[in-house]
Amino acid sequence: MIFQALQLHKDDNVATMIVEGEAGQVIAVKTPEDSLSLALVSRVPYCHKAALHPIEAGEIIVKYGKPIGRATKAIPAGAHVHVANIEGMRGRGDLARGGGC
Repeated sequence: MIFQALQLHKDDNVATMIVEGEAGQVIAVKTPEDSLSLALVSRVPYCHKAALHPIEAGEIIVKYGKPIGRATKAIPAGAHVHVANIEGMRGRGDLARGGGC
């Protein structure tokens, strides 16, 4: 199976895209325990996050098993999770390392 996204920790409610995803595409997500299929409802760029399940407004966004932000509005499963629908709760540590997902 070829995976298009990774759930990095079992508690994450987002997956990180390892390819660019298009609306309507069904992708394979590698999870810590197995894998799952996710239908994208919007374009999700490479290295960006997609919601693994519906996320309610105010819900905490979890990546790496840690809170990274809070949803500013409801986010459907398969949607792009980014600055348009979350507010950050931590600094951008990747900038100090020179980039990366």
